[in-house]
Amino acid sequence: MTEAPEHFDLVIIGSGSGNHIPDYLDDRRIAIVERDVFGGTCLNRGCIPSKMFVLPADRLTEAAEADRLGIDIPAGRADWAAIRDRIFNRIDPISASGRDYRAERCPNITLIEGTACFIDASTIDVDGRRITGDDILIAVGSRPVVPPIPGLVETGFHTSDSIMRLDALPERLGIIGGGYIAAEMGHVFAGLGSRVSMFNRSDRLLSSHDHEISQRFTEVFGRRVDLHLGHLPTRVERRDGSIVVHDPEGEIVVDQLLVATGREPNSDLLEAERAGLTMHHHGTIVVDEFQRTSVPRMWAVGDVANNNNLKHVANAEAHAAFWNIAHPDDLHRVDLGPIPAAVFSHPQIAAVGVTESEASEQGIDVVIGRRDYGGTAYGWALADETSFAKVIVDRSTGFVVGAHIIGPQAATLIQPLVQGMRFGQTARELAEDVYYIHPALTEVVENALLEAVGQL
Repeated sequence: MTEAPEHFDLVIIGSGSGNHIPDYLDDRRIAIVERDVFGGTCLNRGCIPSKMFVLPADRLTEAAEADRLGIDIPAGRADWAAIRDRIFNRIDPISASGRDYRAERCPNITLIEGTACFIDASTIDVDGRRITGDDILIAVGSRPVVPPIPGLVETGFHTSDSIMRLDALPERLGIIGGGYIAAEMGHVFAGLGSRVSMFNRSDRLLSSHDHEISQRFTEVFGRRVDLHLGHLPTRVERRDGSIVVHDPEGEIVVDQLLVATGREPNSDLLEAERAGLTMHHHGTIVVDEFQRTSVPRMWAVGDVANNNNLKHVANAEAHAAFWNIAHPDDLHRVDLGPIPAAVFSHPQIAAVGVTESEASEQGIDVVIGRRDYGGTAYGWALADETSFAKVIVDRSTGFVVGAHIIGPQAATLIQPLVQGMRFGQTARELAEDVYYIHPALTEVVENALLEAVGQL
C-alpha cells in the first residue's frame, strides 16, 4: 500500500527570497525545500559576495588611476586568499546558521533538503519523499547558461557559481560574455591583478543598456582588459596545462575560463509541465500581477517568474506573494514603479526606465538632458573625463521616463530619479523644487534635469 504524502499548509520551493517568511504565517505548517546551499544565489554566489570582491578591486583600480589627481600611489598587491576568506568566512556561517535556524528552531517549519519535482498539480517528490501543500510557492531561481562552444565542456570552465572560490588568483583569465556578470567579474579580476581577456558576441559590452552608456563603458573598460568583440570563440581546448581559446583573431591562452553568457530559469528541474503550469518560451513561469500561476493556489517569484535577475525584484515579489497567500480576499500586487538596476563594475552603471532607442521605438517624443561629471565641481575634484548622467523626459508630460548614469556612485546617484518617477514628479519639480547640496556629486543629476527642462 502506497504511503500517503505528507501534507503542509504551505510548501516553499527554494530558500533564497522564499526564506523571507513573514510573522503572520507563523500559524501555518510550512515546508521549505532546498536542493543546494541554503540562502539562494544572492547570498552564496551572487550579489553579496561579488560586491564584497568589487570593493577591494575598486580600491586598487583607484590607486592605479591616482596620478590624474597628482599623487603617486605605489602599485598595490592583492592577497587573493585573504580577500576570498574574509568574504566567505562571513557568508558561509550566515548560510549555515540560516539553515540550522529553519531546521531546528522554527517549530512550524520543516526543512527538506533535496531536489523537488512535480508529480502532478498537487504532489511534489523530493528525492523519494512525497509532499503536498494547500499553497505552493515556487522560488527556485536560475542558473548559468552554458553556450554550445566546441570543446568547452571537455576543457572545463567556471561560472559565477565557482569563480569566486578559486584557490589562487589566475595570472590570465578568459571571460566569455559581455553582460553584468562578465563586467563585474572582469573588473574584479583585472583590478586584483589578473590579465583579463573578454569574448563577447555583440560589438559592445552591456549591450542591453542605453547605447551611449554601453558604448562609453566599452571604451573605458577596454583600456583595462583585452576585448574580443563581435563574435564568440570558435573552439576551446587544453594545451600544456593552460586553456587555449580559439578566436577569429587568433589563439588566446589563459589559466582559468569564466563563462558568463546569461542565466536560465530552473523551472525545468521541477518538471513544471507535470503540474500544468503555463510557461513562457524561455522557461519562466507565467504569473499575473499577484504572482499567481496558471494553477490555483500555486505562486512563483524571482528569476523563475521574471527576466530581471534582480534580488530587489525577487524580494518584492515574495513579499506580495506571502501576503496574498495569507490574505486571499485582499490581494496585493508588486507596484513599486520602474525597476532600477546597477552594474558594479568600473566604471559603475545605473539605469531605470527606457533607453533612448526604446523611447523612439515606443513613439515617445522625448528630450534628452545630459551632463558630464566633469561639468560639475565635484567632477573637477575627481578629474573625471568619461562619466555622465543622462535623463530622458517625455516632452508632452514633462515626466522622466528613463535615466542612465555611468561613473562613480552611479547606483546611489540614480535613487532620487527612481523615487521621482515612482511618485509622479516632473523633471522640472525634480530639478527646481529641492536643494542639491553644493558641491556634491548629485549636482550632475540636477544639471542633467535642468538641461532637459530647458528644452520643454
